[in-house]
Amino acid sequence: MSRSNRERTEQTKQALIDAGRRIFVEKGYAETATPEIVAAAGVTRGALYHHFEDKKALFQAVIKCEAQDVAKAIEASSAPKQGPRAALIAGASAYFAAMGQPGRTQLLLMEAPAVLGLPAAAALDAENAEKSLREGLAAFLPEAGALLDPLTSLLSAAFDRAAIAIDAGGDRRDYERAIAVLLDGLADHLRR
Repeated sequence: MSRSNRERTEQTKQALIDAGRRIFVEKGYAETATPEIVAAAGVTRGALYHHFEDKKALFQAVIKCEAQDVAKAIEASSAPKQGPRAALIAGASAYFAAMGQPGRTQLLLMEAPAVLGLPAAAALDAENAEKSLREGLAAFLPEAGALLDPLTSLLSAAFDRAAIAIDAGGDRRDYERAIAVLLDGLADHLRR
């Protein structure tokens, strides 16, 4: 395939992902029809099915892009010179900021588990934001040992609940402070 064909192929795929995202946010997965996505992307129905098996596969691609964007925002927030606690706090702030992108909380935390199933949604999170959290906790709480995985899972759930609350109008600063309290409490308990 020539470079220009590859570029057109990628542009078409990205146009479908972008259009799908907009419509999934606007209408929700269940109420979105593929002809709407095709029209919004300015491509043919055949192009949709060339790139994606079905609407669910397109939705999964949208979710994967969203999860990767959140992980990139978290990674960009942590400078190597920061200590582990500061890096976790910066990562929390970056997570909440990234989840503030309109529609992202809805897509990642509400629609993805319902459409893709909880195991598939959790696997995407484990490859992205939760991976950063696990690495940060391992550096901050080396004494966690066998508790590292359950602590990561529980704190990830706390982050997600906070993002939902912030999306519903909660004060982001309050949730950032609450995350710091949770982290400090864990550290105090594990270091006794």
